[in-house]
Amino acid sequence: MSKYLFFLTALLLSTPVLAQESEDEAFAPQADDPASSITVTANGLGTDIGNTGQAVTIIDRGEIESVQGADVERVLRRTPGVSLARNGGVGSFAGVNVRGASSEQLLVLVDGVRVSDPAAPGGGFDFGNLLLGTAGKFDILRGSNSTIWGSDAIGGVVDVSTRGEAGISGNVEYGSRDSLFTSAAGGLKSDGYFVGLTGSWYRTDGFSAAASGSEPDGFEQVVLGGSAFVDITPQLELFAHANWSEGDLDIDGFPAPDFVLADTFETQETRRHWGDVGISYYGNDWTLRAAYSLSDTERDNLDDDGAVSFASDGHSERIQLRGEYRAIGGLTVAFGGEHEWSDYVTTFDTQASVDITGGYIQLGWVLGGLAVHAGGRVDDHELFGSHASFGGDISYRIGGDWRVRASVGEGFKAPTLFQLYSFFGNAELRPEVSTSVDFGVEHGERGRDTHFAVTAFRRDSEDLISFAFSDARPFGFYDNTARARAQGIEAEAGFDVAEGLRLSGVYSFVDAEDRTTGNDLARRPRHFATLFADYEAPFGLKLGADLRLVGRSYDDAGNFTRLDGYEVFDLRASMPVSDGVEIYGRVENLFDDDYQTASGYASPGRGVFAGVRVRM
Repeated sequence: MSKYLFFLTALLLSTPVLAQESEDEAFAPQADDPASSITVTANGLGTDIGNTGQAVTIIDRGEIESVQGADVERVLRRTPGVSLARNGGVGSFAGVNVRGASSEQLLVLVDGVRVSDPAAPGGGFDFGNLLLGTAGKFDILRGSNSTIWGSDAIGGVVDVSTRGEAGISGNVEYGSRDSLFTSAAGGLKSDGYFVGLTGSWYRTDGFSAAASGSEPDGFEQVVLGGSAFVDITPQLELFAHANWSEGDLDIDGFPAPDFVLADTFETQETRRHWGDVGISYYGNDWTLRAAYSLSDTERDNLDDDGAVSFASDGHSERIQLRGEYRAIGGLTVAFGGEHEWSDYVTTFDTQASVDITGGYIQLGWVLGGLAVHAGGRVDDHELFGSHASFGGDISYRIGGDWRVRASVGEGFKAPTLFQLYSFFGNAELRPEVSTSVDFGVEHGERGRDTHFAVTAFRRDSEDLISFAFSDARPFGFYDNTARARAQGIEAEAGFDVAEGLRLSGVYSFVDAEDRTTGNDLARRPRHFATLFADYEAPFGLKLGADLRLVGRSYDDAGNFTRLDGYEVFDLRASMPVSDGVEIYGRVENLFDDDYQTASGYASPGRGVFAGVRVRM
């Protein structure tokens, strides 16, 4: 630990001497962007983050660029309550746990479109396929919120907005392991319309995903996206989003005769596309938003000879309406309804589908520094029938920049198509359910002036779906057998200690327990934190350091295999060289620490990267 503190101290002592005068503001931070304080995860349409009692973190494009690189983990680890486990390097499977909930219990949206894979056994989203080149904003809610979002919102909700900036910007970056990353975005904006395109390309030779191996496992991905907004009248707006990606990942397997993780020449090809089209109405008292959306994920696993060994295709479509009526005296009525139909097919399973319909209503009241919300929802699934969810939150500004907030929410997750219809399926499954509560005290806003927040939380989950071993069928079948509880504390702080110098950090204590066995939930560290320091000189030079600290955990449900704790230290810098042109670079894992977030799978060692960013 002393070596990390030495480097942080050296950074803090050295930065003040760099101050000089400059007028270059081509890459000024975006912290004052009003959109950076608007959350959609709290109520589905958009509200100021200070008017919700729920725990929400927003990370904008300015912070994404300051972190640098393509790896989404470098951004997510700045959020309290969020931990990640990965099967190798960039592009490999990455599961995100929010407050100890499994990665399959996290609702993930991109531009408001659900992007989970209906063909995956747990129906979750693989964050390994989400890179930062086209991401403009992360809106992360922690806690159950199925009242607004329906199925999957047990651990929380992550909404990723793609870049939608006017003008043209882009970057090119090269570094260790022959890694090349480039991205670009461009948009035309005028009175009454916006049209934007964005794209990225990433490739790397990588390293062996198997910690015991030596053959490098590379990854390559291409992403293209677009968005459009057109005003038909001053109150009516047409909108559309579209996104397509294709990636090739080298993976290690479990070859005979030992059937343990080792070098293989297997690959996985992933093709994804999603999008939506709709219309919005913005009136004096009413806001309405109607949309049709779709999402599709195809995967092909190829063996050492290049033959397809497994293939899957998960597809979902949804129609929805969301609205808000602003009555007198600060009273609002939010409401919505949707119908979703999903289907999947795999090499071993014939095509199967399921429909679910839901609707909700939420009352809100904002008066001065007080904001209160309460609502309910009913979903009807074609197999398990109806399910009701309820939730509420309150926020009260005590005075100045201090406020207290609290929320209670119920979550549920419908059984996946694989759990229902595969060879191991069970058509009698019930939905997983949860109840979460939290209470927090907060001062200021994240990323601005002096900010401090501490939140205590607890979530109880029942009817969790797990695999039940049985002789009734070969190996067994899925059943509602498990219970879990996660409770803990989240803390975050940030403050300016000198001209241009800011220190920030997040810490989480998460006690996640399987209440059936009494064991810790797998791959859920109890303690984890990220500390980061940023300095900006008047002449434009920016220096930064990030320290990730993660405590020990267990890799398996039986708590037989322990994962040791670890520390990772990164350095980064950037400098404008002319109007609209910036060079940047970073060193990841400076001290080349060896660690694993999933047993047997390696993590990246020291890496050095440099790039150039252009904005016109």
